[in-house]
Amino acid sequence: MTTPPPAAALSPRRWTRLMPMVFVTYSFAYLERSNFSVAAAGGMADDLRISGSVSALLGSLFFLGYFAFQIPGAVYAERRSVKRLIVWCLVLWGLLATAQGLIPDVRALMIVRFLLGVSEAAVLPAMVIHITHWFTARERGRANTWLILGNPATVLWLTVVSGYLVEWVGWHGMFIAQGVPALVWAFVFHKFIDDHPRDARWLTSEERTALEGALAAEQRRLPAAGGYLAALRSRNVVLLSLQYFLWSLGVYGFVFWLPSIVRAGSDEGIGLTGLISALPYLFACVAMLVNSRASDRAGARNRYVWPWLLLGAAGFYGSYLLGDAFWLSYPLLCLAAAGMYAPYGPYFAAIPELLPQKVSAAAVGLINSFGALGGFAGSYLVGMLNDVTGSTGASFLTMAGCLVTAAALMWFVRAPRVPAVAGAAPAPATTTAQNG
Repeated sequence: MTTPPPAAALSPRRWTRLMPMVFVTYSFAYLERSNFSVAAAGGMADDLRISGSVSALLGSLFFLGYFAFQIPGAVYAERRSVKRLIVWCLVLWGLLATAQGLIPDVRALMIVRFLLGVSEAAVLPAMVIHITHWFTARERGRANTWLILGNPATVLWLTVVSGYLVEWVGWHGMFIAQGVPALVWAFVFHKFIDDHPRDARWLTSEERTALEGALAAEQRRLPAAGGYLAALRSRNVVLLSLQYFLWSLGVYGFVFWLPSIVRAGSDEGIGLTGLISALPYLFACVAMLVNSRASDRAGARNRYVWPWLLLGAAGFYGSYLLGDAFWLSYPLLCLAAAGMYAPYGPYFAAIPELLPQKVSAAAVGLINSFGALGGFAGSYLVGMLNDVTGSTGASFLTMAGCLVTAAALMWFVRAPRVPAVAGAAPAPATTTAQNG
């Protein structure tokens, strides 16, 4: 048996062709779910007479739809086609996102928010699975970071551009202007994405053979799976699902309510509020890139996850101690953003390292579905706490506690011991399930 080539010898064109497509697609998805917070702060709540609690419900209904279709979408992506699934998702969520700017009734808007979540449900797990079809374990920390970088990078410009769009064309026009591009992108995605290396005419036959050989060798090192149910009930998947729920509660409580927190604390207009709200995501982007590269180089996952979550918790707790002194707590919010976002690449790179590919798709879907529930809880709970208490202290303390617990849970996840396979490329020294 021949030894598969190291990652450095595999085609570098995968990065320049696939990563921009992955990044932009997830950016569009994240844009359509997150611009609601800017619209709410920019007059939507006043125009439609939406209270803080109802606004929180509208923001969180997305996650109920998002939760329901995670596992079916992930399984379809693995068994059938990531490409076909994402193209139709792009079309559907582009139409629904645009509709948010055309609907004057709150009840109809609730339905649209739910359906928007349904249309985006499969995007993240499908993309994670797509990366396992194209990148080896030694590359996936960085590859997954470029995927999820679409989250903070989008919020970085979203909060600036959306704020000024609201000033220029109103919140109605903002939704329309940001929904239509997803429809165009569906055609671009269809043209440039292939499901597997064997489908890619832009690779040479030697490159296709080398890449598929390296990926197959990695799969042979993983333990046999007893089917979907056994995988979903496994200790690691259950723990990671609970952990991701708590982590996402903190992330989405922050994302959905930061513009409102900034506007209330700084007393600035919506345009400058967007600019101030964007800066924490710049720190998040830098932290993600640095952390994922370090994780791939070390061949480790867990020690590049839990310390950052503790750092995020410290940022929120410090903000709680400072109370309503916004400009003193603002640097700590930047720290919290970096801590919450930095671990994403290593975390999602690690899930396929725990299970064989045929069942890891369902595991990714289950874990991300619990993240959706955490997003629902975070966006609703933070809005409700801010509304009821009249300050941000209780919500900051809640998000800090969730991140501490999420960090602690990582210590209870254990990677399976896998015997070496003759002729296989070296495995990473550790995975997310190994504590350092």
